[in-house]
Amino acid sequence: QVQLVESGGGLVQPGGSLRLSCAASGSILSTYAMGWYRQAPGKQRELVAVIRRGGSKAYATFVKGRFTISRDNANNTLYLQMNSLNPEDTAVYYCNAQKMNNNYWGQGTQVTVSL
Repeated sequence: QVQLVESGGGLVQPGGSLRLSCAASGSILSTYAMGWYRQAPGKQRELVAVIRRGGSKAYATFVKGRFTISRDNANNTLYLQMNSLNPEDTAVYYCNAQKMNNNYWGQGTQVTVSL
């Protein structure tokens, strides 16, 4: 069983930055596709960014170069660096690990962008 624990969320002003972390149990980052998703109130959960086993990355169009996904295999940690945040980025952000039929989620971390 894979466990994922997110941290780093909080309240930030528009234009600010946050770095989210996802600590994974076991050495899975290099063998799973790892991603960040988010869910705003009243909306469906949506993909933010993914880093595949081979290291290639993909981002949602709304990221527009503002976010960077990365991983530290040695420390079993996934990151999401978020810059130029705006109120539309307010959501619960979830870490995800996928491999074949296995799909795991963290509990989520709240990101609120407001004055």
